Amino acid sequence: MPSHGDPPAPNFGAAVGALIRGNIVAHLPSMSEPDASADGEAAANPPMSDAGPHAAGALPPPAVPAGRRRIWPAVLSVVVVILIAAVLIASHISVNYFVITPGDATPVAHYIEVPAADNHPLTGKILLTDVYVTQLNALNYLQYKYFDSDSEVISGPELLGPTPNEDQYLDQGYLQMAQAQTFATAAALSRLGYTVTSTNAGALIYGIAPGSPAASKLRVAQVITAVNSTPVTTDCSLIDALHGLTPGTKAALKVEESSINNVGQFVNGPTVTKSVTLGTPPKGLVDTGCGAPTKPTGYLGIEPQTQQDWQFPVKVTVHTQNIGGPSAGLAMTLGIMDKLSSGRLTGNRIVAATGTIDQDGNVGDVGGVAEKTIAVERAGATVFFVPSVELKAAESKATPQLHVYAVNDLDQVLRILRRLGGKVPIKHVPVQAAP
Repeated sequence: MPSHGDPPAPNFGAAVGALIRGNIVAHLPSMSEPDASADGEAAANPPMSDAGPHAAGALPPPAVPAGRRRIWPAVLSVVVVILIAAVLIASHISVNYFVITPGDATPVAHYIEVPAADNHPLTGKILLTDVYVTQLNALNYLQYKYFDSDSEVISGPELLGPTPNEDQYLDQGYLQMAQAQTFATAAALSRLGYTVTSTNAGALIYGIAPGSPAASKLRVAQVITAVNSTPVTTDCSLIDALHGLTPGTKAALKVEESSINNVGQFVNGPTVTKSVTLGTPPKGLVDTGCGAPTKPTGYLGIEPQTQQDWQFPVKVTVHTQNIGGPSAGLAMTLGIMDKLSSGRLTGNRIVAATGTIDQDGNVGDVGGVAEKTIAVERAGATVFFVPSVELKAAESKATPQLHVYAVNDLDQVLRILRRLGGKVPIKHVPVQAAP
């Protein structure tokens, strides 16, 4: 996530204004005289008798009601005013729906910094792509839902999942991006032959349940390193340390106050002790993923992940301000490899990629692939790597000029690039080459 590592996305947001095109014009009926002929010529008027217009047998002309010719224009004017008012009101009513639209596809090399001695000139481009995620109002909901085939409308619960707090959702996205940068660096350096190591450093707070004991005390991106003086190095060790503590018990948590700054970067903070009073576990809550499922005795209300500290032999920095989510992982991995190797990884092609990456080079699923396909085509890409499960989504928007490849891991991507003429490192880069 801002991988927070990748969303929302996502660049997670860019306002999209709904446009109403054309003018509403009142259509006036024909205002010809009642005695006008059907073919447009004047009808012949029979001569009047000497007795005048009211003589026997002569009928007086029908009376024309006063103001008859002004009724329809007045009605239509009222209708137009009502429509304009309805449009203005609808544009200010938010609905619990969001739209995913094509974002940008930019060279990932712009975001990556490596030591000058190891930085090779590039002959092609590797594109990082994202999507825009925007909350809709009642007016543009109709526009995107029914009249824009290049976007996807999804509900708030579908987008936010169990995280109804939008600020927390954004922080999770930036956290995913930070994790993705780390995993991309680990995967790239490992594939180039460098020795990469990591140590477990605590329980990272990825999510906080609304109204839980943790909600008023903790924040996303902080790291718990101890509970009542019991060391915590993983998410499972946190669960073990809390097990046996009952509702109403005060738990002393040792917390690294790391955070996500206003441009989406992970920032380390000081270590403090926080006292949290545990609550009663919600009905049906079970701790899983750490051996046999267990029922918690007390309730903290967080979603933990194992925090890892990495040791890299080469200093790699990735600057992705205001871009969230983990989906740039694969593109960043390829970009790091390209800069640190020959600079000819793409065979002088414009290559785009989307997909999460882990430290072992496995490629994972992401969202918004149809919209990302549109973005990379607009940027001139001719090759697009996507997670295998997203092949159909990409192909639904790809033109014959864009070749889409479904992949499951980094080695598969490199085999395809080699087949397309790219220069993929075969021999390991010697560790002593690292600065």
